[in-house]
Amino acid sequence: MIIHTVAFKTKHPQNSPEEKSFLDAGVALGNLPMVQNFQSYRQVSLKNDFEYGFSMEFASQSEYDAYNNHPEHVHFVETRWKPEIESFMELDYIKLR
Repeated sequence: MIIHTVAFKTKHPQNSPEEKSFLDAGVALGNLPMVQNFQSYRQVSLKNDFEYGFSMEFASQSEYDAYNNHPEHVHFVETRWKPEIESFMELDYIKLR
């Protein structure tokens, strides 16, 4: 299993309609068939400048690859993520034991 996470800050004012639209579009990716346990979060730590986070799980590397190449994900990255995200950090995990 792969746990895919991303912490990010949008270019939009907090609680704006634009921010809500972006978050709603991101959450919709959780409906893709290979995505498991999609979660969205508001980041509250004072130790970084990120505002939100998404996490999801994939049963295998091939499922993760299918997600990355899925037309809906590619469209989201090109039309929403790249123009609307100020900064981000992506982390992918597999269990050690």
